[in-house]
Amino acid sequence: MATGADQVAGMSLVCFSLVLFTYYTVWVIVLPFVDSDHVIHTFFLPREYSVILPGMAALILILCVGLFIGVVTWKNRKPKKVD
Repeated sequence: MATGADQVAGMSLVCFSLVLFTYYTVWVIVLPFVDSDHVIHTFFLPREYSVILPGMAALILILCVGLFIGVVTWKNRKPKKVD
């Protein structure tokens, strides 16, 4: 059973993901249909970043996964037998 701290950490991650998903969805799907002089545009970055930021996040994720696999493989290798 999860402790109270684990539940709080999990719920905060879920809430953060929900806010991030909602922000990105409004930024990419809704904002192109709103007039460019509307006040809502002040809350969002320029549209170019809607492609650059997820691309950079995916690159960092792939690099971290590759680094993790490399470290685990390096630590689990068997030493050579010297006869």
